[in-house]
Amino acid sequence: MKSNLIKYTFIIFVIGIIIFAIYSIYFKEKEETPNEQQVVVQESKTEIKDLRLGISNYDTINPLLSNNKEVLNINRLIFEPLMQIDENYRLKLCLAKECSKTSDITYIVKINNNIKWQDGTSLSAKDVQFTIDRLKEISSVYSYNVQKVISLEILDDETIKINLSEPVPFFEYNLTFPILSYNFYINDNFVQSSKIPIGTGMFYISSMKDGIITLSKNPNWWNIENENSKIETINIKLYSEVGEIYNSFKLGNLDVFNTSNTNLEQYIGTIGYAKKETKGRKFDYISINCEDTILKNVEVRKALDYCIDKTNIVSSVYNNNCFVSNFPLDYGNYLYNESSVSSGYNQEQAKKILQDNGWEYKNNRWQKRIDGSTRRLDFDITVCKTDASRVAVAENIKTQLEQIGIKVTVNKVSETRYKTALENKNYEMIITGVINSYSPDLNSFFGASNQNNYTNDEINTILNEVKSINDENLLIEKYKRIIEIYNSEIPFISLYRNKQTMVKSQNMAGELKPNNFFSYYGLFAWYRM
Repeated sequence: MKSNLIKYTFIIFVIGIIIFAIYSIYFKEKEETPNEQQVVVQESKTEIKDLRLGISNYDTINPLLSNNKEVLNINRLIFEPLMQIDENYRLKLCLAKECSKTSDITYIVKINNNIKWQDGTSLSAKDVQFTIDRLKEISSVYSYNVQKVISLEILDDETIKINLSEPVPFFEYNLTFPILSYNFYINDNFVQSSKIPIGTGMFYISSMKDGIITLSKNPNWWNIENENSKIETINIKLYSEVGEIYNSFKLGNLDVFNTSNTNLEQYIGTIGYAKKETKGRKFDYISINCEDTILKNVEVRKALDYCIDKTNIVSSVYNNNCFVSNFPLDYGNYLYNESSVSSGYNQEQAKKILQDNGWEYKNNRWQKRIDGSTRRLDFDITVCKTDASRVAVAENIKTQLEQIGIKVTVNKVSETRYKTALENKNYEMIITGVINSYSPDLNSFFGASNQNNYTNDEINTILNEVKSINDENLLIEKYKRIIEIYNSEIPFISLYRNKQTMVKSQNMAGELKPNNFFSYYGLFAWYRM
């Protein structure tokens, strides 16, 4: 009996200890929970009040006179065009509130004359006329935009009529040059003026001294309701050469810079910064003479395309410092969908296409009876011998094609002969390239007198239709069809395009959204950490 009493007492004691422990833990957790929530580490965000940029080889801040790419880039914060291009290369109204095409060679532009210059005067049609007249008088990077303008008529203070010498596809994209003030320069020599120019943009030039151009936020910017920036000033530091920019960035004296340098890491290392690589507009491709006896056959062109490993070219020739390209608009244009890409490098598919179309692989060569003669796949690729990179690309392509039984001769010619061959289209294949327009004009690739001697009635019809289409969805459908035809007929072979790089310091947070028109989309949502 006594033993049972001791046993029960011990059990009760243990149960009591357990209850007490549970009770203590429960209330301790209740007490500590608020404290734990208080000590959760929050990402520290500091609004950017001032931004530090850098420019090397500075020439002038005047946007019509400067030849410095980064000056022109930054100038878009100060000076504005009639029409703007967004981050996906869509065309938007800016200083113009309306732009109407009244004939193939006539455009009526209405400006928003409620917009003020940074000195308080009103924007007017005279400013547009003044700017275009200057561009036709001087040598400017924007002179090409108005090359076909033969006359201007001011219809009223907010309306101007632009007359062209001939139709220009997507001419509205040419109206993306900065507009300058007529009244500001009325009594001044435009080219020799030492005055600090004014614009209509988000920032104005508040000072230029001691190697620094300071931009201050324009409190009267007309588009202020669409701008959430907390940045008050932008300090642009001027350097004599790009190496000084790299050193200044490493020392923490710059927040962001742009470069086309493909060996950036050897100058600034690999840590302490973030970068965004974007596709440039320098586009290289193989132009194919589609009137050639053999190359006029679609199956041969498609087989050539399947046989060329573009990734191998980019890696071995360019050390991955450019992007593989599959179409002229694949630099980020909204009219090109990445899902439209063809199947790419595939030697087995190339062999099947040739076999299905009567080509026979014999003695390590492809051959076929054509018009009573045995013809073999044997081509010349023309390249300028002074262009070492393209020569290397041609040799790479020669090696790749000969692996599958297509003989290639690399025809290395002088610069003069190369230009003559291009102009006369006197080649079988030639490696060439262009700087893509901001507009989605594809006439030089598919239209009349295109470089490839290629004709397709459906594409010609579409190219004429898109000139007058304003509906974005319909435009996308039309371009989708062009891309489908390109993938099925391969009138030329897209190869690669250059890279542009935007670099920002590691204490800057926010999405980088640069493109070739403007580097600082999304900049105003950035913050410091």
